[in-house]
Amino acid sequence: MEAVETQVLIQAPQDVVWWAWTRADRITQWFAPAARIEPRPGGAFELFFNPADPTRDCTAGCTFTAAEPMTRLAFTWKGPDQFAAVMNHPDRLTTVTVSIEPAAGGTRVTVTHGGWGEGDGWAEARRWHAMAWRQVLESLKGALESGKGDLCCAPSDGNG
Repeated sequence: MEAVETQVLIQAPQDVVWWAWTRADRITQWFAPAARIEPRPGGAFELFFNPADPTRDCTAGCTFTAAEPMTRLAFTWKGPDQFAAVMNHPDRLTTVTVSIEPAAGGTRVTVTHGGWGEGDGWAEARRWHAMAWRQVLESLKGALESGKGDLCCAPSDGNG
């Protein structure tokens, strides 16, 4: 199955974008409310979308497979709980690559999510992730350009 690829141009310097992906205190401003980030091959890339129950909707156990300073990250990925049966087996995780490149007017970020299996469950997971990565990159853009990132998949507090 073809990889999901999403891009965004962010009006921010390349190093600022890099740190937004590689520091837990930054990634929690725009992606997930809790994180453990160790940007080196084999280091943790763990996002916790429901900190009240860190065993649900998380990327626990995912790791960086590449960390090329300021330009490229790659990590293993687990989908949300509704796709756990197809994509969250430790020996069959998908992979995400984040390319960070200077561009006219700022920095271009490209997310490529590959390693999809075959079948209806995989197709549904891929469709969901295509939508989710667009939202994630828009949140990153909002956080870096105006300080208004939206956490992905955060549980509602009932007030909003």
